[in-house]
Amino acid sequence: MKLTFYGVRGSVPTPGPEYVRYGGNTACVHIELDDGTDIILDAGTGIRTLGKKLIQKENDIHLLLTHNHWDHIQGFPFFAPIYQPDRNIFITPGQTTPDQPNAILEQMNGSYFPVNYRDLPANINIQPVADSTSSWSLNSATISRNKMNHPGNGSAFVIEADNAKVAYITDNELYPPYKKATDFLEWVDFAKDADLIIHDAQYMLSDMPKKSGWGHSIAEEAVKLAMACRAKRLALYSHDEVRTDSEIESLEHHCQEVIEIGQMDLQLFAAAEGICIEF
Repeated sequence: MKLTFYGVRGSVPTPGPEYVRYGGNTACVHIELDDGTDIILDAGTGIRTLGKKLIQKENDIHLLLTHNHWDHIQGFPFFAPIYQPDRNIFITPGQTTPDQPNAILEQMNGSYFPVNYRDLPANINIQPVADSTSSWSLNSATISRNKMNHPGNGSAFVIEADNAKVAYITDNELYPPYKKATDFLEWVDFAKDADLIIHDAQYMLSDMPKKSGWGHSIAEEAVKLAMACRAKRLALYSHDEVRTDSEIESLEHHCQEVIEIGQMDLQLFAAAEGICIEF
């Protein structure tokens, strides 16, 4: 399994010199399995660059969407493979409220975009999974999901394949002021012993209480979850749109100190575009 970050920013793309090191594109992670299967997690603006790579291939593409907020679907109209005749693209939508599995396509409709999704030459298949289904097979991988704590809900995913386990838990508020869809201990069970947890770390303690209930976690909370899961690595993800490179670096150092205090064997890094991990 090979995993590459193509977009790590939350809420809105952030161009400019202060956002170069970690990148300004919104959520997109690519996983390539040993059997050649291509799995994409979210379709933020980072998927545009990924499309330049995948357009060179002919195999099926599997896109797992957490939810339909703009920063997770806005790159899809610029994803080159959707303009390839007869390219097969399978989309698994998140468990959102309300249930809108076609939202990623409907943004290419009416006055929103000049190309209507009905005119795309690729074979695009929306494949909702029944709410009662918690895990399923995707070629050589097993996919599991859990409901996120986020306005409008959504799904987090675990991908297990090639003797590796990756948990992708973005836009998740571990301690929300509203009723939780998934509590802390359920998240521990979900991501237990993961080789890598990619978790929302958009906020700092200084952002509270103003942003409580906005659907994102404080970075230290993500660290505590990874330690409770006894994960091997944690990627701080969904960086706040105002967080500069130097501020993300400082946040990363602070989280390293939390790990040292906890005396845990956990590798931590702030996700950045271009980081590639092979398991």
